Formats: sequence, structure tokens, C-alpha cells
Amino acid sequence: MMTQLELARKGIISSQMKEVARMEGREEAFILKGLAAGEIVLPANLRHTGLVPRGIGKGLRTKVNVNIGTSPDFGDLDSEMEKMRIAVDYGADAVMDLSTGGDISSIRQAIIDACPLPVGTVPIYQAGIDAVDKYGAIVDMTADDMFAAIEDHARDGVDFMTVHCGVTQASIARLKQQRRVTGIVSRGGAFLAGWMLHRNEENPLFCRYDRLLEIAHEYDIVLSLGDGLRPGSLEDATDRAQVEELIILGELVERAREAGVQVIVEGPGHLPLDQVACNVQLEKSVCRGAPFYVLGPLVTDIGAGYDHITGAIGGAVAAAAGADFLCYVTPTEHLSLPDAEDVKEGVIASRIAAHAGDIVKGVSGARELDKNMARARRKFDWATQADLSLNPERVRRFHDVKHSTSGRACSMCGKYCAMAMVEEYLGDALNRE
Repeated sequence: MMTQLELARKGIISSQMKEVARMEGREEAFILKGLAAGEIVLPANLRHTGLVPRGIGKGLRTKVNVNIGTSPDFGDLDSEMEKMRIAVDYGADAVMDLSTGGDISSIRQAIIDACPLPVGTVPIYQAGIDAVDKYGAIVDMTADDMFAAIEDHARDGVDFMTVHCGVTQASIARLKQQRRVTGIVSRGGAFLAGWMLHRNEENPLFCRYDRLLEIAHEYDIVLSLGDGLRPGSLEDATDRAQVEELIILGELVERAREAGVQVIVEGPGHLPLDQVACNVQLEKSVCRGAPFYVLGPLVTDIGAGYDHITGAIGGAVAAAAGADFLCYVTPTEHLSLPDAEDVKEGVIASRIAAHAGDIVKGVSGARELDKNMARARRKFDWATQADLSLNPERVRRFHDVKHSTSGRACSMCGKYCAMAMVEEYLGDALNRE
């Protein structure tokens, strides 16, 4: 069996490539070239039936991922399935199941079976949680336990998975020397760092990377090389530990490509606004153009309750600078497990950020959407404005119910609407078409 990367290198256009080309409005040859170069990935596990594929990478629309999943305190299958449906309905491009509570395996399988989007997971979570049940502590899990969890997720149909291969003894030593305000904020990174320090051993996902590549190749899973040492506050942004990990990931990108395995790289995290673009450029250089997947990034630490906004600000700048994949942030980030409404707010905020970046990058069709909205506003075509929006129901509620008006214009300006007055007195004199 050949992976999408290997097919592309041989000039073979798969059905998934054709579908991505159609959805993106690009030539099939463009998708083929990007895949062959490793600048585009196509997450599509052979076992994920009913998948509508998505392409992630250079020249394509910036994609948005939605994190769902239970915690030890809250969540059940029904609530997570509802979040998944909202993610699909409101235009997400991928879903990650990060469950750490309840029957994790059953929840994951139910999501994969029902979800038409690529599904991602972080297998080290399950490996660590199972180790607590089996041995009494996360640090007592074995390397084989880690790889068994990875194989289980792959067999279930996961399309991409986060693996924290860059958390090594060297990068932890750099972190100790650097020191931080918020230490390690990645849960998977913390699991592995604790395991490594307790046992004084190297990270199995790094020193046995070839085994990981074999599993990924067998199921054509996209490896998402996780940023286990990402900054969790502005004070820790772009420090030596973060950069040390990124350099390691850049080398692992090349090894994955040599093995015919698709790969993307995860990034920060919390970054001041003036460091967002340079972080994207750094990743693109160090990781040889691998698609970049960023969490936000959040551009201030004081947005508690509104971190979908702080994340969208950073996401827009990152997307404009070349980031390919935005992990959404919800209003409850750092505070609680998100509910269905939080998921909706988070995905819409990140879609706004992604689209804003696509306009700057010149992604096919992005600018035309805004032009169509402008035309609809000029014509007071409220139905079309709602249809073109990211949340039509909200637009209709605001215009038709919350602030209804008897005139053509909205109730903000009423009879003093600038566009209405210009239309009355100047007609089409100012129109460009």
C-alpha cells in the first residue's frame, strides 16, 4: 500500500486528491505537486469510512480544527457527539478527540464512525491514563504501552495524531537551563517529560521513531509533531527550549518524508503579536515547508473568558504569515471544559481568523466572498448577507428580530443610512460595476 505522499511522488492522482482539488478550486496537478513536496498533507486513514477529505498546506484554504473530548470530571458520549455535530455544521475542517475521562476507546470510535471530517487524537493521553489503572502511575507505563496506544488509535481509523517526539533529554535540559514562568503546559509533553525524568530514559517516540513511522505508513496517518514545550505565557514565548524542540522536529520531518509518511508540525501557544509572523517563518525554514498547525496563538494572557478572541487575533496574523492549520480556542480556555455553545463560538472565531489570513495569502476564492458580501450590503440584500455569513441564524436574529426596522436600512442608521442616501442622490455614479 502506498501513502498519499508516495502516490503523489509517482504522479498518481488518488480519488482523495481529486476531491481536495475540487473543494479548493485548484488544479489536480497543484495538489499532486504540493503533496509530493510535503508542503500539503491529506489526512485520510484507510479505515475511516465516510471521510470527506481535506487538504492542509501551502496554497490551500487555511483549515480550522476543533478540539472536543471528555475530562475526568465532566463529559459523556452524548455531549461530545453534539460538539462534533456543531463543529461539522459550523464549518470546521477537522476534529480532535482529546478525551481523558469515561470509556475513551468507545468515545473515540463513535466519533470516528460519525464524523465526515478528518479526526485526530493524542494517543499518549490514553497510554498514560491506562497506566494509572494498570500500574498506579503514569511514569510506570512502558514504551510498548505507548506504541500499543498509537496502534489502537490507528486501527480505529484516526487520520492524524499528535506525537511529542521533540521532548527529548536534550530539550528538557535546555528547558531547565532556560527556566520559565509557566513551565510545561502541554499535557502530552508533561506526561512524557515526567516519564523520562523519573526513569532517566530517552523519549521512546524519539529514539524509536522508526517504529512510529512504520505504524503511520501502514495506515497512512499524518503525524502531527507536537510542541510539547510550547510556551504557555507571553513571558516564555520563543525561548531556547521552544526553539530547541523545533529544530529536533525539523530533522524528524525529513525522516518522515524519506519513509513516505505525511507530517505536519505544531506550534505555539502564547505569543506576543510581534512574534507571531516570525514564528511561522522560523517553522517554515527549519521544517522545510511542512504545514504549520498553531494553537491560536493567543496574543495576551489576560483574555480569560474571551480567549476565542485572543486566539483569533493571533490566528489571523499567523494565517496571513503562512500558517496552514488553526486549532480553535474557546471562551472557556484555561477555565473549564467547553460546552456546545463554547464550541460554536470557538469555531466561528477561528474561521474568521482563517479567512482573514486567506485574503492576505491570495487563496483562491477568498476575496470573492468578501466582494459578494459588499455587493449584498450595497443592495440591502439581507437574505444574501445572512447566507454569506458564518452564522446565518445569528445574522437573521440580529437584523430581523433583535433590531427590526420598517425601512430598507438596519436600525443602526435608519433613514440616515449613508448607502441609502448615496443611492438616492447619486444613483450608480459611484458603483464600480
